[in-house]
Amino acid sequence: MHLESSAFADRQLIPSLYTCDGADQSPPLSWRDLPPGTVSLALICDDPDAPVKTWVHWVMYNLPPELGQLPAAVSPQAELLNGGVQGKNDFGRLGYGGPCPPAGVHRYFFKLYALDRRLDLKPGAPKLEVERAMTGHILAQAELVGRYQRSRS
Repeated sequence: MHLESSAFADRQLIPSLYTCDGADQSPPLSWRDLPPGTVSLALICDDPDAPVKTWVHWVMYNLPPELGQLPAAVSPQAELLNGGVQGKNDFGRLGYGGPCPPAGVHRYFFKLYALDRRLDLKPGAPKLEVERAMTGHILAQAELVGRYQRSRS
């Protein structure tokens, strides 16, 4: 299973368009080579370099595997037209909240999970609930890491 973005390469800098310094829109993502038996996908983006705790930037679940991609600027609505559902991020909102590190270079882990079932969760579920619901149902996982540091003028 493979996850990538046309906006940045793995371990490279995330363009400011996808951060709090730009439009704060989600980057385009695409995936391939899902394992047989994949019923749904879950996506979690978090920053382990944040002070105090790992900061959650995006939670999505019940994405249909046949989608193959998410466009840039996914709407922050609870239930998407493509069938996906969005959870709550650590900014207290649904959908994507872009990188906005207070200092230094931070890493942003986009993790895609292939699941053998849909998750029985209401819209707005936080990362912890999604992870609990995925337990024992992960067929495969892929990861894309972007980095970002705010420029100070």
